[in-house]
Amino acid sequence: MKLQQLRYIWEVAHHDLNVSATAQSLYTSQPGISKQIRLLEDELGVEVFSRSGKHLTRITPAGEAILKKAGEILRKVESIKQVAQEFSNERKGTLTIATTHTQARYALPPVIGQFIKKYPEVALHMHQGTPMQISEMAADGTVDFAIATEAMELFSDLIMMPCYRWNRCIVVPKNHPLTQIQHLTLEDIAKYPIVTYVFGFTGRSKLDEAFISRGLAPRVVFTAADADVIKTYVRLGLGIGIIAQMAYDPAVDADLVSLSASHLFEPSTTKIGFRRGTFLRGFMFDFIEKFAPHLTKDVVNEAFNRHSRMELDELFKDIKIPTL
Repeated sequence: MKLQQLRYIWEVAHHDLNVSATAQSLYTSQPGISKQIRLLEDELGVEVFSRSGKHLTRITPAGEAILKKAGEILRKVESIKQVAQEFSNERKGTLTIATTHTQARYALPPVIGQFIKKYPEVALHMHQGTPMQISEMAADGTVDFAIATEAMELFSDLIMMPCYRWNRCIVVPKNHPLTQIQHLTLEDIAKYPIVTYVFGFTGRSKLDEAFISRGLAPRVVFTAADADVIKTYVRLGLGIGIIAQMAYDPAVDADLVSLSASHLFEPSTTKIGFRRGTFLRGFMFDFIEKFAPHLTKDVVNEAFNRHSRMELDELFKDIKIPTL
């Protein structure tokens, strides 16, 4: 069994069983990959992939178990490389982040600007996706960090640390009737069609919980993953928008009015997560602290030593989490 063979089956599985696409991404030949996969299967005595002619059709049950172990081995190999890099050149390397549009557009730019200036030789890659996709990428080692508000608690392999709390605002065109109300209620909002986030995005669950607790059934007429798209359809008159407060820019959105909704909804907490066992290089610790200053290297190292969600919650119980 060769490490190269494990990498091939892992990459094929993560390229939708497309051997040709895998070969292109690895700068090698399609026949070479197919041959090595066959040699590995012959050695193991089981098939990793089912086939129809020359095409791979699905991952076998045995293949699922083998791929899980292969992923663990490849991640440990990567950690060994990172250990060596940290001692050979602590300011050079790669940092890969998965996050949502809201974080990428509104929360991360100042942090990334500072980081790039301090670490010009670190290649920074950002993936955007749904909270579930983001968490999966961190859990399987595709990315170093996941930054999101929803779904991350579903993955027990992730160490999740709170970065900041935030709430929502209502965005409406100027002269909208809601601008004349001094103290908004959920009942006031529920009278109008609503444009907001897709369920599972950017604290949407807190929004739904608030209406349900009051026995209200709001008319959500349009949903999107992108706050800028939501604001576009508010401008078109489709409804009132409910977005993260940070996504309202007084300069860019001067044609819209932002109405505070922090008294209507429970605050949400954005977290940063990474897989247990990840080797964090110096610049990775620095990135975390730039994004969330209370997450110092000592705090992060202590989080590594906590073995359950309850223990992690206990760690952060007495640490002040900032509110945006």
